[in-house]
Amino acid sequence: MEMTRTSDTAMGFRFRTFAFGTVLALLAGCSETKLLVHTAKSLTRDGGESAQGTYKVGKPYRIGGVWYYPNTDYRYRETGIASWYGPKFHGNRTANGERFDQNAITAAHRTLPLPSMVRVTNLENGRALRIRINDRGPFAHGRIIDLSRRAAQLLGFVAKGTAKVRVEILPDESRQLAMLYQNGRKQVQIARANGQSPRQPAKPKVRAAPRVAVTKAPLEPIGAGTPAPRQKKPTRAGRSQPSRQTARLEPSVDGRVTQEPVSDAPMYIQAGAFAQYVNANRLRARLSVLGRTEVVGVMYGDQQLFRVRIGPIRSLKRADALLERLIGAGYTQSKIVVDG
Repeated sequence: MEMTRTSDTAMGFRFRTFAFGTVLALLAGCSETKLLVHTAKSLTRDGGESAQGTYKVGKPYRIGGVWYYPNTDYRYRETGIASWYGPKFHGNRTANGERFDQNAITAAHRTLPLPSMVRVTNLENGRALRIRINDRGPFAHGRIIDLSRRAAQLLGFVAKGTAKVRVEILPDESRQLAMLYQNGRKQVQIARANGQSPRQPAKPKVRAAPRVAVTKAPLEPIGAGTPAPRQKKPTRAGRSQPSRQTARLEPSVDGRVTQEPVSDAPMYIQAGAFAQYVNANRLRARLSVLGRTEVVGVMYGDQQLFRVRIGPIRSLKRADALLERLIGAGYTQSKIVVDG
């Protein structure tokens, strides 16, 4: 039975389907519209051949007045609000050309390379899961990641629609995926240049084996002579196990949920981050009319940053409304963040 999304999640759907709504009418004819069509999730089902997906980082793009800059960042770590998507997009193309499967453990992210591997932790119940990024989104301002229905089920927030989460890139697995997909694309290009189908490589010519005289000498038992060929251990399905080297080639998403300690995760609106404290404090004073506003110093690698944030905010509905107000006022880098 299909699960229906909450009203909050439905808002996420409206953002993803804006290309066929009123927003498209407002943007028709401009270059931004073309970019939205290429970066948003595909809303049409084409009957073409099954896509395997390609490695993709992508160019900067703008959604709802906010610019996003895809990049390779193996230090990525962010907290915020996750949403999920499923039935309406099942079988459609993802941003890197794969078919979206709502029952697979995948997600959409605005800037990470496609594909990448991340660990997503639900800060409300402590559940953590490895998830593969293969799509762009979400396009609702107050969300940082859009999970497949299955991933949301495993993290325990399908019924609720959203959750406070921490998203961390897994550098080794993400580098491995990038290498595999880039090398795979090269092999496809080489095959096409040679006039071959990438999916059906040319079969080598098989020469007929020379005839061998058959003798009636008794067969010798396998023993002290040449050692017996090593048998591959069959699985339950009767198939041989892949070698350890093959098993290490592609990082797996096994659906295993781990449990982390749960603590309070207050929610804030981060209005900006500055290298100079004086600039952060100036913005803090300007935004203090909206509520309790503070400057928080953090280290990002070797650089110290000063973040300006409003809160804590108890209600996600209020946080979404305040975020839209800030973005509308020109603070387009504002976002919802969570301590955790």
